[in-house]
Amino acid sequence: MSSAGKTKLLQKNDNDVVIVAAYRTAITKARKGGFKDTLPEEILTAVLRAVYEKVSLDPKLIEDVAVGNVLPPGGGASAARMAALYAGIPNTAAVNTVNRQCSSGLTSVNQIAMQIMTGQIDIGIGAGVESMTHGYGAGAQPAAFSDKVLSCEEAEDCLIPMGITSENVAAQYGISRAVQDDFAAKSFQKAAAAQKAGKFAAEIVPVTVKVVDPKTEEEKEIVVDSDDGVREGVTAASLAKLKPAFKKDGTTHAGNASQVSDGAAAVLLARRSVAKKLGLPVVGKFVTAAVVGVPPKIMGVGPAFAIPKVLAKAGLSKDDIDFYEINEAFASQAVFSIQHLGLPFEKINLRGGAIAMGHPLGCTGSRQIATGFSIAKESGAKVFVTSMCIGSGMGMAAVFVNEQ
Repeated sequence: MSSAGKTKLLQKNDNDVVIVAAYRTAITKARKGGFKDTLPEEILTAVLRAVYEKVSLDPKLIEDVAVGNVLPPGGGASAARMAALYAGIPNTAAVNTVNRQCSSGLTSVNQIAMQIMTGQIDIGIGAGVESMTHGYGAGAQPAAFSDKVLSCEEAEDCLIPMGITSENVAAQYGISRAVQDDFAAKSFQKAAAAQKAGKFAAEIVPVTVKVVDPKTEEEKEIVVDSDDGVREGVTAASLAKLKPAFKKDGTTHAGNASQVSDGAAAVLLARRSVAKKLGLPVVGKFVTAAVVGVPPKIMGVGPAFAIPKVLAKAGLSKDDIDFYEINEAFASQAVFSIQHLGLPFEKINLRGGAIAMGHPLGCTGSRQIATGFSIAKESGAKVFVTSMCIGSGMGMAAVFVNEQ
């Protein structure tokens, strides 16, 4: 039974913001995987080109491109502009980067959607990219912060390592190591099964890159077309053998936290009337998004508070949602968010999540949309939600309708 809110949501309006295409690259292990020798602008180029070429859109009609990107110097602004130009998008299209940490790839899509809603543009791309090979680590942090600002306890909490925020969530809300490992193992199992069945193929754009063999230093060309962090045969028992990574008596470890990864994703959005006029395919529609702030020291709880806010804005109940893509920054925070909202685990991350696939920071928010529409096409699901926690204490969530 559909609720009145869901029935209303499924109606089509000429002013709707629709998704015309959503694609991603494979997600590869930082410093070890297929993109370890590829710079972020080159990874980004592949998806920017794919979203307009695959639907035969004249790139001259693209008015703005927003790119989520977290780690690069200067916010990656020039690199994103260069990527758009190299991808065949003419210089008449504008480009900006945006950094709302782990939600950057959703923030970019939300920005383009809002520009379409307010009549500023008709067609744009929201995207995200991260090369954690090239950006991750101490070098991405400023050398120092103001002592005055740090005198505010919550401001200082923004510097707590992410792994410790995971331990804080586990301790505060009683999420045991066994529960975390069980959740993480299921993420690996779902992702491995989906990969084996070829279910990711439709959302992934293969990218030809050069890779250097670390032993022989020989350079060769390879096609990167599958997520190389996904592993078969992971069980809660095998994860139980791993040592805690952040605290001696902690519960967070390499196997129940998101992987450090490289990848990109892009979403082409348009006003429905314009998509119709141009004969563009419509995958679905962007309904709305919401952001919330939470205490920085338990930043991972973000989805628990962002999801109810976005559902209220959309006039929906949690039961109206067919499935959820909730970023698995850590098993602790994902489990807490799911339990807090009383969501059935079988509706979450149907093909696994960041624990199995990886979390290229700027890319994830866009990647979830590509994966979500791929799942919806296969299952016939109508409404889905994407959500993630955000470093320094925030959450974001968005609602999408499938029309495939």
